Amino acid sequence: MDLKKLKKHAECIWEIPQKGEMRVPGFIYADEKLVSEMDEKVFEQISNVACLPGIVRAAMAMPDAHWGYGFPIGGVAAFDPDAGGIISVGGVGYDISCGVRTMTTGMTKDEITPHVNRLIDRLFEVVPSGVGSEGKIRLTPEELDDVLVGGAKWAVERGYGIPEDLAHIEEDGMLSGADPSCVSDTAKKRQHRQVGTLGSGNHYLEIQYVDEIFHEPSASGLGLRTGDVLVAIHCGSRALGHQIGTDYLQILGQAAQKYRIPIRERELVCAPIRSPEGERYYKAMACGVNCALANRQVIGHLVREVFAEILPKATIRLLYDVSHNTCKVEEHEVDGKKKRLYVHRKGATRAFGPGRTELPPSIRDVGQPVFIGGTMGTHSYIMIGIEEGERLAWSSACHGAGRAMSRHAALKKWKGAKVVSDLAHRGIIVRTASYRGAAEEAPDAYKDVTEVVDATHRAGLARMVARVRPLACIKG
Repeated sequence: MDLKKLKKHAECIWEIPQKGEMRVPGFIYADEKLVSEMDEKVFEQISNVACLPGIVRAAMAMPDAHWGYGFPIGGVAAFDPDAGGIISVGGVGYDISCGVRTMTTGMTKDEITPHVNRLIDRLFEVVPSGVGSEGKIRLTPEELDDVLVGGAKWAVERGYGIPEDLAHIEEDGMLSGADPSCVSDTAKKRQHRQVGTLGSGNHYLEIQYVDEIFHEPSASGLGLRTGDVLVAIHCGSRALGHQIGTDYLQILGQAAQKYRIPIRERELVCAPIRSPEGERYYKAMACGVNCALANRQVIGHLVREVFAEILPKATIRLLYDVSHNTCKVEEHEVDGKKKRLYVHRKGATRAFGPGRTELPPSIRDVGQPVFIGGTMGTHSYIMIGIEEGERLAWSSACHGAGRAMSRHAALKKWKGAKVVSDLAHRGIIVRTASYRGAAEEAPDAYKDVTEVVDATHRAGLARMVARVRPLACIKG
Protein backbone atom coordinates (compact mmCIF):
# COMPACT_ATOMS: atom_id res chain seq x y z
CA MET A 1 0.00 0.00 0.00
CA ASP A 2 1.24 3.47 -0.87
CA LEU A 3 1.95 5.18 2.46
CA LYS A 4 1.78 8.59 0.78
CA LYS A 5 -2.00 8.25 0.60
CA LEU A 6 -2.25 7.89 4.38
CA LYS A 7 -1.99 10.29 7.31
CA LYS A 8 0.09 8.91 10.17
CA HIS A 9 -1.38 9.58 13.63
CA ALA A 10 0.88 7.34 15.69
CA GLU A 11 3.36 4.51 15.20
CA CYS A 12 0.55 2.01 14.53
CA ILE A 13 -2.39 4.25 13.60
CA TRP A 14 -2.89 5.48 10.01
CA GLU A 15 -5.80 7.45 8.57
CA ILE A 16 -7.34 7.23 5.13
CA PRO A 17 -8.57 10.84 4.85
CA GLN A 18 -12.25 11.33 4.11
CA LYS A 19 -12.87 12.37 0.53
CA GLY A 20 -15.37 11.98 -2.29
CA GLU A 21 -18.41 9.98 -1.19
CA MET A 22 -16.81 8.75 2.04
CA ARG A 23 -19.04 9.58 5.02
CA VAL A 24 -16.25 8.99 7.53
CA PRO A 25 -12.48 8.47 7.34
CA GLY A 26 -10.79 5.08 7.37
CA PHE A 27 -8.25 3.91 9.94
CA ILE A 28 -5.62 1.19 9.58
CA TYR A 29 -4.03 -0.13 12.75
CA ALA A 30 -0.62 -1.55 11.90
CA ASP A 31 3.04 -0.56 11.85
CA GLU A 32 4.71 0.88 8.76
CA LYS A 33 6.01 -2.50 7.56
CA LEU A 34 2.62 -4.22 7.77
CA VAL A 35 0.80 -1.31 6.14
CA SER A 36 3.31 -1.07 3.29
CA GLU A 37 2.92 -4.82 2.66
CA MET A 38 -0.89 -4.65 2.53
CA ASP A 39 -2.32 -4.78 -0.96
CA GLU A 40 -3.97 -1.67 -2.39
CA LYS A 41 -7.30 -3.48 -2.33
CA VAL A 42 -7.44 -3.00 1.46
CA PHE A 43 -7.27 0.78 0.92
CA GLU A 44 -10.00 0.57 -1.72
CA GLN A 45 -12.26 -1.69 0.36
CA ILE A 46 -11.97 0.37 3.54
CA SER A 47 -12.75 3.50 1.49
CA ASN A 48 -15.83 1.74 0.04
CA VAL A 49 -17.06 0.72 3.51
CA ALA A 50 -16.66 4.34 4.64
CA CYS A 51 -19.25 5.32 2.02
CA LEU A 52 -22.03 3.12 3.43
CA PRO A 53 -25.10 4.76 5.03
CA GLY A 54 -25.20 5.10 8.80
CA ILE A 55 -21.56 4.26 9.42
CA VAL A 56 -20.30 5.69 12.69
CA ARG A 57 -16.89 7.27 13.36
CA ALA A 58 -14.75 5.34 10.82
CA ALA A 59 -14.17 2.24 8.73
CA MET A 60 -11.28 0.27 10.20
CA ALA A 61 -8.71 -2.37 9.32
CA MET A 62 -6.85 -4.51 11.84
CA PRO A 63 -3.10 -5.32 11.53
CA ASP A 64 -3.82 -8.66 9.80
CA ALA A 65 -6.02 -7.06 7.13
CA HIS A 66 -6.00 -8.37 3.59
CA TRP A 67 -8.37 -8.45 0.64
CA GLY A 68 -11.77 -10.05 1.23
CA TYR A 69 -15.23 -10.14 -0.30
CA GLY A 70 -16.67 -6.63 0.13
CA PHE A 71 -15.04 -5.81 3.46
CA PRO A 72 -11.36 -6.66 3.81
CA ILE A 73 -10.66 -9.56 6.14
CA GLY A 74 -9.70 -7.75 9.30
CA GLY A 75 -12.36 -5.11 8.66
CA VAL A 76 -14.50 -3.46 11.36
CA ALA A 77 -17.40 -1.03 11.01
CA ALA A 78 -20.34 -0.01 13.20
CA PHE A 79 -23.69 1.24 11.91
CA ASP A 80 -26.38 3.23 13.67
CA PRO A 81 -29.92 1.92 13.03
CA ASP A 82 -31.31 5.34 14.03
CA ALA A 83 -29.31 7.02 11.27
CA GLY A 84 -30.23 4.76 8.37
CA GLY A 85 -27.44 2.30 9.12
CA ILE A 86 -27.09 -0.86 7.07
CA ILE A 87 -26.27 -4.50 7.58
CA SER A 88 -24.00 -6.21 5.04
CA VAL A 89 -23.21 -9.79 4.06
CA GLY A 90 -19.68 -8.71 3.16
CA GLY A 91 -19.18 -7.28 6.65
CA VAL A 92 -19.73 -10.70 8.19
CA GLY A 93 -18.30 -13.10 5.63
CA TYR A 94 -19.38 -16.53 4.46
CA ASP A 95 -18.07 -18.56 7.41
CA ILE A 96 -20.42 -16.92 9.88
CA SER A 97 -19.07 -16.91 13.45
CA CYS A 98 -15.88 -18.67 12.56
CA GLY A 99 -13.90 -18.45 15.77
CA VAL A 100 -11.49 -19.95 18.25
CA ARG A 101 -12.25 -21.95 21.38
CA THR A 102 -9.38 -22.52 23.79
CA MET A 103 -9.51 -25.08 26.59
CA THR A 104 -7.05 -25.66 29.41
CA THR A 105 -6.12 -29.24 30.34
CA GLY A 106 -4.71 -28.90 33.84
CA MET A 107 -1.54 -30.59 32.59
CA THR A 108 1.93 -29.44 31.63
CA LYS A 109 3.99 -29.92 28.50
CA ASP A 110 6.23 -32.46 30.25
CA GLU A 111 3.21 -34.49 31.34
CA ILE A 112 1.57 -34.43 27.90
CA THR A 113 4.55 -34.93 25.60
CA PRO A 114 4.81 -38.75 25.99
CA HIS A 115 1.15 -39.06 24.99
CA VAL A 116 0.91 -36.49 22.17
CA ASN A 117 1.01 -38.94 19.28
CA ARG A 118 -1.74 -41.06 20.76
CA LEU A 119 -3.85 -38.02 21.64
CA ILE A 120 -3.67 -36.42 18.20
CA ASP A 121 -4.29 -39.72 16.40
CA ARG A 122 -7.38 -40.39 18.50
CA LEU A 123 -8.63 -36.82 18.03
CA PHE A 124 -8.10 -37.21 14.27
CA GLU A 125 -10.30 -40.31 14.42
CA VAL A 126 -13.21 -38.80 16.34
CA VAL A 127 -13.29 -35.18 15.06
CA PRO A 128 -14.23 -35.29 11.36
CA SER A 129 -12.18 -32.92 9.23
CA GLY A 130 -11.80 -32.01 5.57
CA VAL A 131 -14.04 -30.69 2.80
CA GLY A 132 -17.66 -31.83 3.26
CA SER A 133 -16.83 -33.83 6.38
CA GLU A 134 -19.80 -35.22 8.29
CA GLY A 135 -20.15 -36.31 11.90
CA LYS A 136 -22.15 -38.89 13.81
CA ILE A 137 -24.86 -36.45 14.85
CA ARG A 138 -27.79 -36.69 12.46
CA LEU A 139 -30.48 -34.09 12.90
CA THR A 140 -34.08 -33.99 11.79
CA PRO A 141 -35.25 -30.67 10.34
CA GLU A 142 -36.90 -29.85 13.67
CA GLU A 143 -33.75 -30.68 15.63
CA LEU A 144 -31.62 -28.55 13.31
CA ASP A 145 -33.96 -25.61 13.92
CA ASP A 146 -33.37 -26.15 17.65
CA VAL A 147 -29.60 -25.92 17.03
CA LEU A 148 -30.01 -22.68 15.10
CA VAL A 149 -31.93 -21.11 17.98
CA GLY A 150 -30.13 -22.70 20.94
CA GLY A 151 -26.48 -22.71 19.87
CA ALA A 152 -24.11 -24.11 22.49
CA LYS A 153 -26.99 -24.26 24.99
CA TRP A 154 -28.64 -26.83 22.72
CA ALA A 155 -25.45 -28.89 22.77
CA VAL A 156 -25.06 -28.75 26.55
CA GLU A 157 -28.69 -29.72 27.09
CA ARG A 158 -28.00 -32.87 25.05
CA GLY A 159 -24.93 -33.81 27.02
CA TYR A 160 -22.24 -32.26 24.82
CA GLY A 161 -20.36 -30.34 27.49
CA ILE A 162 -21.16 -29.00 30.93
CA PRO A 163 -23.32 -26.02 31.98
CA GLU A 164 -20.22 -24.19 33.27
CA ASP A 165 -18.98 -23.93 29.68
CA LEU A 166 -21.73 -21.51 28.66
CA ALA A 167 -20.56 -18.55 30.73
CA HIS A 168 -17.24 -18.71 28.89
CA ILE A 169 -18.73 -18.37 25.41
CA GLU A 170 -19.68 -15.05 23.84
CA GLU A 171 -23.42 -14.40 24.28
CA ASP A 172 -23.46 -17.19 26.88
CA GLY A 173 -23.45 -19.64 24.00
CA MET A 174 -26.62 -18.42 22.27
CA LEU A 175 -27.15 -15.27 20.19
CA SER A 176 -30.71 -14.05 20.59
CA GLY A 177 -32.82 -13.04 17.61
CA ALA A 178 -32.25 -16.18 15.55
CA ASP A 179 -35.16 -17.26 13.36
CA PRO A 180 -34.74 -20.52 11.39
CA SER A 181 -37.58 -19.53 9.05
CA CYS A 182 -35.16 -17.00 7.56
CA VAL A 183 -32.71 -19.76 6.59
CA SER A 184 -33.24 -21.59 3.30
CA ASP A 185 -33.99 -25.29 3.07
CA THR A 186 -30.84 -25.66 0.98
CA ALA A 187 -28.72 -24.30 3.82
CA LYS A 188 -30.39 -26.63 6.33
CA LYS A 189 -29.95 -29.71 4.12
CA ARG A 190 -26.23 -28.98 3.79
CA GLN A 191 -25.86 -28.87 7.58
CA HIS A 192 -27.86 -31.76 8.95
CA ARG A 193 -24.77 -33.98 9.45
CA GLN A 194 -22.09 -31.33 9.96
CA VAL A 195 -22.53 -30.39 13.62
CA GLY A 196 -19.36 -31.48 15.42
CA THR A 197 -17.04 -31.28 12.40
CA LEU A 198 -13.92 -29.23 11.82
CA GLY A 199 -14.21 -28.53 8.09
CA SER A 200 -11.34 -27.49 5.85
CA GLY A 201 -9.26 -24.47 4.85
CA ASN A 202 -7.59 -22.72 7.76
CA HIS A 203 -9.59 -24.60 10.38
CA TYR A 204 -7.64 -26.61 12.91
CA LEU A 205 -7.57 -28.40 16.23
CA GLU A 206 -4.27 -27.90 17.99
CA ILE A 207 -2.58 -29.15 21.15
CA GLN A 208 -0.33 -26.33 22.28
CA TYR A 209 1.57 -25.12 25.33
CA VAL A 210 2.26 -21.74 26.91
CA ASP A 211 5.93 -20.97 26.28
CA GLU A 212 6.06 -17.34 27.44
CA ILE A 213 3.95 -14.98 29.49
CA PHE A 214 4.15 -11.23 28.83
CA HIS A 215 1.65 -9.85 31.37
CA GLU A 216 1.55 -11.83 34.58
CA PRO A 217 -1.55 -10.24 36.16
CA SER A 218 -3.69 -10.97 33.10
CA ALA A 219 -2.28 -14.47 32.71
CA SER A 220 -2.92 -15.17 36.38
CA GLY A 221 -6.46 -13.85 35.99
CA LEU A 222 -7.03 -16.35 33.19
CA GLY A 223 -5.38 -19.15 35.16
CA LEU A 224 -2.44 -19.52 32.76
CA ARG A 225 1.13 -20.48 33.65
CA THR A 226 4.21 -21.19 31.56
CA GLY A 227 4.21 -24.81 30.41
CA ASP A 228 0.43 -25.24 30.62
CA VAL A 229 -1.04 -27.35 27.81
CA LEU A 230 -4.06 -25.97 25.96
CA VAL A 231 -6.31 -27.24 23.19
CA ALA A 232 -7.47 -24.73 20.56
CA ILE A 233 -10.33 -25.32 18.11
CA HIS A 234 -10.75 -23.05 15.07
CA CYS A 235 -13.86 -23.53 12.93
CA GLY A 236 -17.24 -21.99 12.18
CA SER A 237 -20.73 -22.56 10.84
CA ARG A 238 -19.68 -24.94 8.06
CA ALA A 239 -21.91 -25.27 4.99
CA LEU A 240 -24.91 -23.61 6.60
CA GLY A 241 -23.10 -20.32 7.14
CA HIS A 242 -21.76 -20.31 3.60
CA GLN A 243 -25.19 -20.97 2.13
CA ILE A 244 -26.74 -18.17 4.21
CA GLY A 245 -24.12 -15.82 2.80
CA THR A 246 -24.78 -17.01 -0.74
CA ASP A 247 -28.55 -16.71 -0.38
CA TYR A 248 -28.49 -13.24 1.15
CA LEU A 249 -25.96 -11.92 -1.34
CA GLN A 250 -28.80 -12.02 -3.85
CA ILE A 251 -31.50 -10.84 -1.45
CA LEU A 252 -29.51 -7.86 -0.17
CA GLY A 253 -28.34 -7.10 -3.70
CA GLN A 254 -31.95 -6.59 -4.71
CA ALA A 255 -32.56 -4.65 -1.51
CA ALA A 256 -29.67 -2.30 -2.22
CA GLN A 257 -31.29 -1.45 -5.56
CA LYS A 258 -34.70 -1.08 -3.93
CA TYR A 259 -33.38 1.35 -1.31
CA ARG A 260 -31.03 3.05 -3.82
CA ILE A 261 -27.87 2.33 -1.88
CA PRO A 262 -24.83 2.77 -4.17
CA ILE A 263 -22.73 -0.44 -4.14
CA ARG A 264 -19.10 -0.23 -5.19
CA GLU A 265 -18.34 -3.94 -4.96
CA ARG A 266 -20.72 -6.88 -5.45
CA GLU A 267 -20.13 -8.46 -2.04
CA LEU A 268 -20.72 -5.14 -0.30
CA VAL A 269 -24.46 -5.44 -0.91
CA CYS A 270 -26.54 -4.42 2.08
CA ALA A 271 -29.94 -3.32 3.31
CA PRO A 272 -31.07 -0.86 5.96
CA ILE A 273 -31.03 -2.51 9.39
CA ARG A 274 -34.64 -1.44 9.81
CA SER A 275 -35.95 -2.98 6.62
CA PRO A 276 -37.62 -6.37 6.09
CA GLU A 277 -34.58 -7.60 4.17
CA GLY A 278 -32.09 -6.33 6.74
CA GLU A 279 -34.06 -7.80 9.64
CA ARG A 280 -34.30 -11.19 7.93
CA TYR A 281 -30.57 -11.27 7.24
CA TYR A 282 -29.79 -10.51 10.90
CA LYS A 283 -32.11 -13.32 12.02
CA ALA A 284 -30.50 -15.74 9.54
CA MET A 285 -27.00 -14.62 10.50
CA ALA A 286 -27.86 -15.21 14.19
CA CYS A 287 -28.78 -18.78 13.18
CA GLY A 288 -25.34 -19.09 11.61
CA VAL A 289 -23.70 -17.81 14.80
CA ASN A 290 -25.59 -20.34 16.90
CA CYS A 291 -24.71 -23.13 14.48
CA ALA A 292 -21.01 -22.30 14.90
CA LEU A 293 -21.27 -22.11 18.69
CA ALA A 294 -22.98 -25.52 18.78
CA ASN A 295 -20.34 -26.91 16.44
CA ARG A 296 -17.41 -25.84 18.61
CA GLN A 297 -19.27 -26.99 21.74
CA VAL A 298 -19.68 -30.51 20.35
CA ILE A 299 -16.03 -30.66 19.23
CA GLY A 300 -14.99 -29.49 22.69
CA HIS A 301 -17.00 -32.36 24.14
CA LEU A 302 -15.20 -34.82 21.83
CA VAL A 303 -11.87 -33.42 23.06
CA ARG A 304 -12.96 -34.04 26.66
CA GLU A 305 -13.87 -37.62 25.80
CA VAL A 306 -10.51 -38.32 24.16
CA PHE A 307 -8.54 -36.88 27.05
CA ALA A 308 -10.66 -38.86 29.54
CA GLU A 309 -9.85 -42.01 27.58
CA ILE A 310 -6.09 -41.46 27.33
CA LEU A 311 -5.23 -39.13 30.22
CA PRO A 312 -7.98 -39.45 32.83
CA LYS A 313 -6.29 -37.05 35.23
CA ALA A 314 -6.61 -34.18 32.75
CA THR A 315 -9.22 -31.56 33.64
CA ILE A 316 -10.57 -29.87 30.53
CA ARG A 317 -11.82 -26.35 31.31
CA LEU A 318 -13.16 -23.93 28.72
CA LEU A 319 -11.06 -20.79 28.89
CA TYR A 320 -13.16 -18.85 26.38
CA ASP A 321 -14.79 -19.07 22.96
CA VAL A 322 -14.55 -16.09 20.61
CA SER A 323 -15.98 -15.49 17.14
CA HIS A 324 -14.45 -13.33 14.44
CA ASN A 325 -17.03 -13.19 11.59
CA THR A 326 -20.11 -11.54 13.07
CA CYS A 327 -22.47 -8.61 13.24
CA LYS A 328 -23.51 -7.97 16.84
CA VAL A 329 -25.72 -5.39 18.50
CA GLU A 330 -23.56 -3.74 21.15
CA GLU A 331 -23.71 -0.65 23.32
CA HIS A 332 -20.88 1.82 22.74
CA GLU A 333 -20.30 5.46 23.57
CA VAL A 334 -20.77 7.89 20.68
CA ASP A 335 -20.25 11.62 21.28
CA GLY A 336 -20.67 11.11 25.01
CA LYS A 337 -23.88 9.09 24.74
CA LYS A 338 -24.54 5.36 24.85
CA LYS A 339 -25.76 3.99 21.54
CA ARG A 340 -26.74 0.53 20.38
CA LEU A 341 -24.78 -0.12 17.20
CA TYR A 342 -24.56 -3.01 14.74
CA VAL A 343 -20.85 -3.80 14.86
CA HIS A 344 -19.54 -5.79 11.89
CA ARG A 345 -16.31 -7.69 12.51
CA LYS A 346 -15.11 -9.59 9.47
CA GLY A 347 -11.94 -11.47 10.41
CA ALA A 348 -11.70 -9.38 13.56
CA THR A 349 -12.19 -10.41 17.19
CA ARG A 350 -14.31 -8.69 19.82
CA ALA A 351 -12.02 -7.50 22.60
CA PHE A 352 -14.02 -5.99 25.45
CA GLY A 353 -11.98 -4.37 28.17
CA PRO A 354 -12.42 -4.98 31.91
CA GLY A 355 -15.79 -4.23 33.45
CA ARG A 356 -18.09 -5.06 30.54
CA THR A 357 -21.15 -6.84 31.84
CA GLU A 358 -21.07 -9.18 28.82
CA LEU A 359 -18.04 -10.88 30.36
CA PRO A 360 -18.48 -13.65 32.96
CA PRO A 361 -17.76 -12.63 36.59
CA SER A 362 -14.67 -14.86 36.70
CA ILE A 363 -12.81 -12.70 34.14
CA ARG A 364 -14.79 -9.44 34.21
CA ASP A 365 -11.98 -7.62 36.00
CA VAL A 366 -9.40 -9.03 33.58
CA GLY A 367 -10.98 -8.35 30.17
CA GLN A 368 -12.06 -10.52 27.29
CA PRO A 369 -9.58 -13.15 26.09
CA VAL A 370 -8.60 -12.77 22.43
CA PHE A 371 -7.09 -15.79 20.68
CA ILE A 372 -4.81 -15.02 17.74
CA GLY A 373 -4.10 -18.10 15.66
CA GLY A 374 -0.71 -18.19 13.97
CA THR A 375 0.05 -21.16 11.73
CA MET A 376 0.68 -24.84 12.35
CA GLY A 377 4.40 -24.09 12.34
CA THR A 378 4.58 -20.91 14.38
CA HIS A 379 3.32 -19.35 17.58
CA SER A 380 -0.19 -18.33 18.41
CA TYR A 381 -1.00 -15.67 20.99
CA ILE A 382 -3.43 -14.92 23.79
CA MET A 383 -4.32 -11.28 24.21
CA ILE A 384 -6.80 -9.47 26.44
CA GLY A 385 -9.20 -6.64 25.66
CA ILE A 386 -8.40 -3.22 27.16
CA GLU A 387 -10.34 0.01 27.59
CA GLU A 388 -8.33 1.85 24.93
CA GLY A 389 -9.61 -0.59 22.30
CA GLU A 390 -13.15 0.64 22.93
CA ARG A 391 -12.21 4.17 21.90
CA LEU A 392 -10.11 3.13 18.94
CA ALA A 393 -12.10 0.34 17.27
CA TRP A 394 -15.30 -0.57 19.10
CA SER A 395 -13.32 -3.04 21.23
CA SER A 396 -11.92 -5.01 18.32
CA ALA A 397 -8.60 -6.69 17.61
CA CYS A 398 -6.96 -8.84 14.96
CA HIS A 399 -7.95 -12.49 14.53
CA GLY A 400 -4.89 -14.26 13.15
CA ALA A 401 -1.67 -13.88 11.23
CA GLY A 402 -3.47 -12.99 8.00
CA ARG A 403 -2.52 -14.48 4.65
CA ALA A 404 0.53 -13.14 2.87
CA MET A 405 -0.23 -15.02 -0.36
CA SER A 406 -3.24 -16.65 -1.99
CA ARG A 407 -4.05 -20.35 -1.64
CA HIS A 408 -3.39 -20.72 -5.37
CA ALA A 409 0.07 -19.22 -5.02
CA ALA A 410 0.80 -21.41 -1.99
CA LEU A 411 -0.16 -24.53 -3.95
CA LYS A 412 2.33 -23.60 -6.64
CA LYS A 413 5.12 -23.13 -4.10
CA TRP A 414 4.73 -26.03 -1.63
CA LYS A 415 3.84 -29.73 -1.53
CA GLY A 416 1.62 -30.77 1.36
CA ALA A 417 3.57 -33.94 2.20
CA LYS A 418 6.81 -31.94 2.40
CA VAL A 419 5.18 -29.32 4.64
CA VAL A 420 3.99 -32.04 7.04
CA SER A 421 7.39 -33.78 6.97
CA ASP A 422 9.31 -30.57 7.66
CA LEU A 423 7.09 -29.78 10.62
CA ALA A 424 7.58 -33.28 12.00
CA HIS A 425 11.33 -32.70 11.98
CA ARG A 426 10.68 -29.60 14.06
CA GLY A 427 8.71 -31.63 16.59
CA ILE A 428 5.23 -30.58 15.44
CA ILE A 429 2.92 -33.47 14.58
CA VAL A 430 0.39 -32.72 11.83
CA ARG A 431 -2.55 -34.86 10.83
CA THR A 432 -4.48 -33.67 7.80
CA ALA A 433 -7.39 -34.82 5.68
CA SER A 434 -5.76 -33.26 2.61
CA TYR A 435 -2.15 -32.66 1.57
CA ARG A 436 -3.52 -30.00 -0.75
CA GLY A 437 -4.94 -28.26 2.30
CA ALA A 438 -1.59 -28.58 4.10
CA ALA A 439 0.16 -26.89 1.17
CA GLU A 440 -2.40 -24.07 1.09
CA GLU A 441 -1.82 -23.57 4.81
CA ALA A 442 1.99 -23.70 4.71
CA PRO A 443 3.35 -21.51 7.52
CA ASP A 444 5.17 -19.17 5.13
CA ALA A 445 1.92 -18.43 3.28
CA TYR A 446 1.00 -16.22 6.24
CA LYS A 447 2.27 -12.96 7.67
CA ASP A 448 4.51 -13.05 10.70
CA VAL A 449 1.97 -13.45 13.51
CA THR A 450 4.38 -11.92 16.02
CA GLU A 451 4.52 -8.71 13.98
CA VAL A 452 0.71 -8.64 13.77
CA VAL A 453 0.23 -9.19 17.49
CA ASP A 454 2.95 -6.69 18.37
CA ALA A 455 1.25 -4.03 16.21
CA THR A 456 -2.12 -4.81 17.81
CA HIS A 457 -0.54 -4.36 21.24
CA ARG A 458 1.30 -1.15 20.35
CA ALA A 459 -1.77 0.35 18.66
CA GLY A 460 -3.68 -0.05 21.93
CA LEU A 461 -6.31 -2.44 20.57
CA ALA A 462 -5.50 -5.27 23.02
CA ARG A 463 -2.77 -6.37 25.42
CA MET A 464 -0.36 -9.21 24.73
CA VAL A 465 -0.65 -11.80 27.53
CA ALA A 466 0.94 -15.09 26.46
CA ARG A 467 2.54 -16.91 23.55
CA VAL A 468 1.78 -20.54 22.78
CA ARG A 469 3.57 -23.09 20.61
CA PRO A 470 2.01 -26.07 18.79
CA LEU A 471 2.79 -29.64 19.78
CA ALA A 472 0.36 -31.29 17.39
CA CYS A 473 -2.22 -30.06 14.90
CA ILE A 474 -5.15 -31.43 12.91
CA LYS A 475 -5.68 -29.47 9.70
CA GLY A 476 -8.92 -29.59 7.83
